[in-house]
Amino acid sequence: MITVTAGPFTALDGPTAYAVWKLRQDVFVIEQACPYPDLDGRDSEPGTRHVLLRDDDLLLGYARVLDDPQCWRIGRVVLDPSARGRGLADLVMKGALAVATGRDVVLDAQSPLAGWYATFGFEVNGPEFVEDDIPHLPMRLSR
Repeated sequence: MITVTAGPFTALDGPTAYAVWKLRQDVFVIEQACPYPDLDGRDSEPGTRHVLLRDDDLLLGYARVLDDPQCWRIGRVVLDPSARGRGLADLVMKGALAVATGRDVVLDAQSPLAGWYATFGFEVNGPEFVEDDIPHLPMRLSR
């Protein structure tokens, strides 16, 4: 059964936390060939929420929602390669947006995905930039 849940760092048990970090590493560091400091100290901040897409106990997708002072920041949106092409990323984003209420939401979209983020109401709000050799666009959902 496919489920989407969201909670703080303290709600992640050991196996779940390991699955999250492994998925992020497998996609962002290995598949996209972008060595970067994924464990940046923000996962455990009190306001951070971890959105988990699971099929029973198998982690298929994830997003991190940061509680920044002026807005929410969604990042680390990722799907396991086996879960792609089935519309499951929409469930991850809907889960993230359900957590990020009452303020604007920002994210840095990989440029080819800007159109997908636009389907949730995000608009490009700055020039394209390159991070880890991947073009990105800053986007904002105004509330």
